[in-house]
Amino acid sequence: MLRVFICGGSGYTGSELLRILALHDEIEIVGVTSEKSAGLSVSELFPAFFIYRELKFENLQIEKIKDRADVYFLALPHGKSQQVAAELIQAGKRVIDLSADFRIKDSQIYTLWYKTEHAFPHLLKEAVYGLPEIYREKIKNARLIANPGCYPTSVILPLYPFLKKGLIEGDTIVVDSKSGTSGAGRKAEVSLSYCEVNEDFRAYNVAKHRHTPEIEQELSYASERNIIIDFTTHLLPLNRGILSTIYGKLNKNITTKEALEILEEAYHSEPFVKIMPEGQVPAIKYVRGTNYCYIGATVNQRTGRIILISAIDNLVKGASGQAVQNMNIMFGIEETKALKNLALSP
Repeated sequence: MLRVFICGGSGYTGSELLRILALHDEIEIVGVTSEKSAGLSVSELFPAFFIYRELKFENLQIEKIKDRADVYFLALPHGKSQQVAAELIQAGKRVIDLSADFRIKDSQIYTLWYKTEHAFPHLLKEAVYGLPEIYREKIKNARLIANPGCYPTSVILPLYPFLKKGLIEGDTIVVDSKSGTSGAGRKAEVSLSYCEVNEDFRAYNVAKHRHTPEIEQELSYASERNIIIDFTTHLLPLNRGILSTIYGKLNKNITTKEALEILEEAYHSEPFVKIMPEGQVPAIKYVRGTNYCYIGATVNQRTGRIILISAIDNLVKGASGQAVQNMNIMFGIEETKALKNLALSP
């Protein structure tokens, strides 16, 4: 039985880990931390999680927790995972970090976008970017997984096969993404309150969203040249879900059918990537509560542009579900374990 510890279990990603892992019959959750809820049982904070009534939140003290588990999920705020991950790695543990602290390989770029110094740049080089569809073989033996961001997952998966083949001009990519409010985390903030969000639709962090360098880094690796994108995010009056619409200028005349064939070729054996038939497009309702990414494609023959549309649940494939998928790969467990559920309907 694999022993699992969750650092930061009272936020949305932490609670989603608890929900998903409740279905996993090859693990045991041996501990969970929360600075604000220490002393409470999980079921006291989240009554829906009644199976965890004996599991209590505790304070995060590395010396007390570092020998209790085989793998540690870090569902901590950006900037807070660095020290924790470093100490757990030193103790010989395997770590899956759901923050952005180890996703960006260049520490100067990390500092520029996240406004904090990186104290462990050597771990940036070691960390494996946890997108299984691209880095599965590296994930298997990794000590430290940098779990991808939600927006980046929704953008990289559709674009990667086309950039790998050199089919899209790298300076023409425009990404228009929309997310539910859970993407901002479980916190009290006026701009995220019901009356502010309900019946509204707005752009935010225009041309300065912190996921931009993460997306550009991975797309640059795919194309083997520097990729810079226009990336605009929007807030939807929904609890969860991301829909990304991506535009790029093709440098070769292909049809929609051929574009879909490229996606099918890239992802035909991937359990959590679903390619939509020609004429159909993804929707958030297809993925709500699941670890799936749905992708659709259309080539506009008049403009020579490809339009890619993807949908994921930002808390599952965009965070905790992908983290569990990475754990399964790391420990030789069936990759889809605890992740096979279909979307809620309606």
